[in-house]
Amino acid sequence: MSKEQTRPSESLVQDLLAERRELKVAVERLKLDLADAQSNAGGPDPRVRELQDEIERLRYQLASARAEANQLREERDELRAGIERAVQRLAAE
Repeated sequence: MSKEQTRPSESLVQDLLAERRELKVAVERLKLDLADAQSNAGGPDPRVRELQDEIERLRYQLASARAEANQLREERDELRAGIERAVQRLAAE
């Protein structure tokens, strides 16, 4: 296997990490919106439930992205180990 074959998984990990950062920013913005809505309203804001649902959805997405990134790292590490073993075997021959 060449380095080019390991790049797609590394690229995917980078994409997932970037998406994770974006989701974190979105979660923080929604938290600020929620806090603002709660402080400005005399009664419950009808958007509160919607914002809470959105926060939960983003948390789930973030957890899924983390799990996928971890899985891809493990696969990448396994591939690297296999490549190293193959190179060692070739060198021994």
